[in-house]
Amino acid sequence: MRRHEWMVARRYFGSKRWRWFPSAISTFSIGGIFVGVAALLTVLSVMNGFHTELRDKIIGTTSHLVVLRYHNEPVEEYRALSEQIQTYPHVVGVAPFVYSKAMISAESYVDGIVVRGIDPEVGLGVIDLPENIVLGGLALGNEGEDGLPGIILGLNLADNLRAHIGTEVVLATPGSALAPMGVVPRLKKFRVAGVFDAGMYEYNASLAYISLESAQDIFDMGDRVTGLEVKLDDIYRAPAVARAIERDLGYPFRTNDWIELNSNLFRALSLEKQVMFLILALIVVVAAFNIVSSLIMLVIKKTKEIGILKSMGATAGSIMRIFVLEGLILGVIGTVMGVAGGLVLSWVIDRYRFIRIPGEVYFLDTLPVRMELTDFVVVAAASLTISLLATIYPAYRASRLVPVEAIRYE
Repeated sequence: MRRHEWMVARRYFGSKRWRWFPSAISTFSIGGIFVGVAALLTVLSVMNGFHTELRDKIIGTTSHLVVLRYHNEPVEEYRALSEQIQTYPHVVGVAPFVYSKAMISAESYVDGIVVRGIDPEVGLGVIDLPENIVLGGLALGNEGEDGLPGIILGLNLADNLRAHIGTEVVLATPGSALAPMGVVPRLKKFRVAGVFDAGMYEYNASLAYISLESAQDIFDMGDRVTGLEVKLDDIYRAPAVARAIERDLGYPFRTNDWIELNSNLFRALSLEKQVMFLILALIVVVAAFNIVSSLIMLVIKKTKEIGILKSMGATAGSIMRIFVLEGLILGVIGTVMGVAGGLVLSWVIDRYRFIRIPGEVYFLDTLPVRMELTDFVVVAAASLTISLLATIYPAYRASRLVPVEAIRYE
């Protein structure tokens, strides 16, 4: 780019003779790119936030992978199995667990829940339950004056049962005990020791934790467990580690990792992000048409000047570069403003969390935001590319003007 080409392009951009009409079109061009880029970056940041927030909530409440038996048969040799799995690369924690459904009641309030029995000594190192406790503590043993074992309820579940710390609740498992009148539910009393908030309505409204010993008792499992939870130092190595464990253990053991269990959810989020990118990119494309209109009008208004430049020796390539640079100025200004606007808007949404969403529908209570440098670079590059493509036709048209025809009637 030669110096005189930059000077001419800058002079045309700040032209005074035709400032009102061309500058209005230029303003709309810049504004369109600004709105498109800012909206696109904000939406992508929100989509990233959804993906990250859901991932963190899921692997915070459950483990990175689990080892089970086919047909959900109980695991008997879980202690030896835990020691064996602990030797695998990237494994930092292994804990037995019991998982089943039950009914819970507190006075006249009843609800159906999922019960997880965990070993407080090792299980709390595999899941993030301690960080999620909002009321009470982690006392799952028979530590109260009443001698009842403790239970930790989800925040919404505790609200539904009108239960608070110290409330006595009853767990019932259908058809698991024999009595003179036949098979009756097995009942066991618990004392509410804590309330947790996992950040996801699905967990808060239907999940409760008890000790592994209490779960084995109420579900009549003896010294057996449902499976083993495994924590890794890298969550994205879960599929590879799960395949290695399943291959070595063989039948009847199987594994599930967090990516496999939630693949449909994350695939839907990824697809939605791609679709939103394409849809909102159309705003930038529409703004690019304004750049085309602005440059065509500039070519028409500057026909005499173009003829004079060409008669003074300016080449067609030089004229074309002048108008390409003119359009890029509009694109760069709009893109920079859009990136700054998207950054500020995303920060405001993340900082103040003023957009509330129904947790029972979207699993989250507020609109999460996660800004990623890659998205900002890709969007800015796409915007500048579209702006550059928009300059080609007007610039080519200007470069094809014949000097004699351009100044004939001037």
